[in-house]
Amino acid sequence: MKEYPMAKKKQPANGTSAARRNTDATGGETRQQATAKTGALTTAQGIPVSDNQNSLRAYSRGPTLLEDFILREKITHFDHERIPERIVHARGSAAHGYFELTKPLSKYTTAKFLTEKGRIPVFCRFSTVAGGAGSVDTPRDVRGFAVKFYTQEGNFDLVGNNLPIFAIQDAMKFPDFIHAVKMEPDRGFPQAASAHDTFWDFVSLSPETLHMVMWAMSDRGIPRSLRMIEGFGIHSFRLVNAKGESTFVRFHWRPKLGLQSLVWDEAVKLQGADNDFHRRDLFEAIDSGAFPEWEFAVQLFTEEEADQFPFDHLDATKLIPEELVPVQVVGRMVLDRNPNNHFAENEQVAFCPANMVPGIDFSNDPLLQGRLFSYLDTQLSRLGGPNFTQIPINAPKCPFGHHQRDAHMQMQVPKGRVAYEPASLDKDGSMPNGRETPNGFRSFAEPAPDDGRKGRTRAASFADHYSQPRMFWRSQTAIEQAHIASAIVFELAKVEDDPVRERTIAQLRNIDEELARRVADGLGMATLPLAAPAAAETLDLPLSKAITLIPKMKQTLEGRCVGILVADGSDAKAVATLREAAEAAGATVKLVAPKRYVALKGGKPRKADGQLAGTPSVLFDAVACVLTPDAAKTLATEAAALDWFRDAFGHLKAIAACGGTRTHILPAAGIAPDQGVVDSGDVDRFIKLAKTRQWAREPNLRTLP
Repeated sequence: MKEYPMAKKKQPANGTSAARRNTDATGGETRQQATAKTGALTTAQGIPVSDNQNSLRAYSRGPTLLEDFILREKITHFDHERIPERIVHARGSAAHGYFELTKPLSKYTTAKFLTEKGRIPVFCRFSTVAGGAGSVDTPRDVRGFAVKFYTQEGNFDLVGNNLPIFAIQDAMKFPDFIHAVKMEPDRGFPQAASAHDTFWDFVSLSPETLHMVMWAMSDRGIPRSLRMIEGFGIHSFRLVNAKGESTFVRFHWRPKLGLQSLVWDEAVKLQGADNDFHRRDLFEAIDSGAFPEWEFAVQLFTEEEADQFPFDHLDATKLIPEELVPVQVVGRMVLDRNPNNHFAENEQVAFCPANMVPGIDFSNDPLLQGRLFSYLDTQLSRLGGPNFTQIPINAPKCPFGHHQRDAHMQMQVPKGRVAYEPASLDKDGSMPNGRETPNGFRSFAEPAPDDGRKGRTRAASFADHYSQPRMFWRSQTAIEQAHIASAIVFELAKVEDDPVRERTIAQLRNIDEELARRVADGLGMATLPLAAPAAAETLDLPLSKAITLIPKMKQTLEGRCVGILVADGSDAKAVATLREAAEAAGATVKLVAPKRYVALKGGKPRKADGQLAGTPSVLFDAVACVLTPDAAKTLATEAAALDWFRDAFGHLKAIAACGGTRTHILPAAGIAPDQGVVDSGDVDRFIKLAKTRQWAREPNLRTLP
């Protein structure tokens, strides 16, 4: 593990001292308090609640206690608010595949799927968070990334997101966070969007959310494809070896195709062009044999190393920089089969962080501790009862035996008179149940601190809400910073309540003064509000190249799609040359024509892949055209054709334009060709340019201060 340089401390913009910030009653982020003048908060039984921000723990960094009836009531009710649709992650796409271990971790764990080379089946589901099952694929949102490993020792579920951090530190706040981001309950909108008052009201009052908000407002919030997102387990887990020794681990997925995002206007127009854009992309890729693949990687660190971090790794709002703890690739996942039935598999699959196998254990992350209860509770309601484990997609593929009986939707027929343990009445050995085994799951025997006291508390090490968001912002390229600032301006411009905008910008000042100023300018605010009080000093942490996106994009056409606009009389040979070059580079090619059927010169009449008005250029990563001069002149008078090129140019895509297009269509569309627009005969240059976006065309760069 690399030595971490000393971090510099950033003084608050308004000159408030650290001591004052820590004691300021209005700024205690470590222990936020409700201040609404609406009477006492109580449980459903009328019991007054003294702390609605923190769950009950054995000690400040200890495990959450089952006796916390306030947490259990709050989450139980929340889990049952939607029937039968998932409360969150309702809109999902999934696929079957396999996991293959390439580097055994026998030194660290006894889990067989991490110590024995070979392949095991997996089922992977991607999802948006905020929208319902009927919402669109491409809103600005976090993406769920959940993988069910069907191991020899039972099912292991790695339930994560495409971001390495979460918005809250304690599961007690999960219902509040989701209630805030969901459509506003009095009006039922906006659907699948965070640009509204209740979300930003919660954010402006909850500085712990800011790190995830920064990631969501970045290009990570609008991915090009589910095949081009990273996945993260978010929490620290423990690996436990044969000696009972523990090593902390964070899990990562890295896409073989590299990262790629949309630009905002492109994402908005995709919502109209194809609500199922991501789902269709994943299905068609697998159906064509272009199987998506991810590297499986880990960050490993000891308790002693964790104690040296300038943050608390048990805080789910914090990432562990790869420069601090390197990421080691130990396996891969390939998705090679689409579901046979969307409902039976995608809708009925039940992921749960509590599905754990021997050799892996939980940490005391208070968000993770709450999730262990919440997922199972939700599934009991959504899937009809405790026998949801018998649904084929959820059933383990290894032998299993237990004493659970009856209940709703029991599909098995257990035999014998014994359904308990210990027992001696199974004299003929027919009881189909298991017995305790020394090789079974064991919790790591973590020593408790001598001064441990249970209470509703949040560790002081969780108090720094701004240093990592500041690191994230400062690590981005100028283009990415422009995107983040524009995204926040767009979101806050939808907010009707002025104090919410002001409080949000007051929080942003603790991340970066320039960011706050740019957002305020975009909203037309003449002055900046005072920086919000902070519970801990903001540190200038070392920058991390690993958390950028644009520099990590692969310059490739593999997994991408090129659209070629043709019409009657287009040169079939020129079209074939473009197609062959793009396909040789790994792209899928689709022909678009004014009508669904087209007759190319020198070729047979054929059915186009898409009709121009219904197949906009937002569906492609690069576009080309092969038109006769007369066809180009005609199309220059049609809005669909002008928008096809105007959007491609505005979305920074490479364009291969024929002579007629240069003469008639581009001028009519108001396009002044740049270096990203080449002649359709210059195939090699077009293929090279098509492998990336034309960032020099980015409007935000021309307006940077």
